[in-house]
Amino acid sequence: MLTLFKKVFIWWNQETIGTKIKTIFFGKFVGIDSFGNKYYESKKGKRWVIYSSEIDASKIPVEWYSWMHFTPNKIEKKHDLNKYNWQKPHKPNLTGTDEAYFPNKKKDAIKKKYKVWKK
Repeated sequence: MLTLFKKVFIWWNQETIGTKIKTIFFGKFVGIDSFGNKYYESKKGKRWVIYSSEIDASKIPVEWYSWMHFTPNKIEKKHDLNKYNWQKPHKPNLTGTDEAYFPNKKKDAIKKKYKVWKK
């Protein structure tokens, strides 16, 4: 019962029933990214994404982000994009997590070049 309630009303867990119905009747599957997110497009040109896990817009890789925002890119011509070995894998926004970046995360990482005067 609780799962049905979540599917109907709570949009931040996964897709709602309305999104699922819209995807079934009006969505044309375009592709899937490395995170498992699925991308759809309607006949009128609307585009949307069904996230594989937690809904977070920063989990969309760059090539699919440009496709979602109608920016010309190689993704529209070729769905199999090979990345170069020097390119880093996409990371979602880590703000607010334990993996977030902040200076001097390790206490000994930055040592002062001066000593404080003692009175």
